[in-house]
Amino acid sequence: QVRLVESGGGLVQPGGSLRLSCEVSGSVFNPNVMGWYRQVPGKAREVVATSTNRRSIRYGEFVKGRFTVSRDNAKNMVFLQMNSLEPEDTATYFCYYNPLTLTPSTTPYWGQGTQVTVSS
Repeated sequence: QVRLVESGGGLVQPGGSLRLSCEVSGSVFNPNVMGWYRQVPGKAREVVATSTNRRSIRYGEFVKGRFTVSRDNAKNMVFLQMNSLEPEDTATYFCYYNPLTLTPSTTPYWGQGTQVTVSS
């Protein structure tokens, strides 16, 4: 069974920084995609940043160089360094793991979410 455990959310002032961490445990398949999505109430979940285990990286358009996603493949961990945070970044951030199998029935896994609040 795959489990995703996030940490690092919290309250930060505008312009501040936070670092999110996520450990993926259990039966981890390679190749895969790990990363982060976020969601605010009433809106669809949106991609923040994802990375394959070969470091192919994708960022949401709103990131604009402020966030950096990284991985520790040996530990099956993914990180999100967030700098220059804005109130609009307030959301629940979800860790994401998608095993890139060739099986159509394979679905991605999600963490429980960690709250990030940017406010003065």
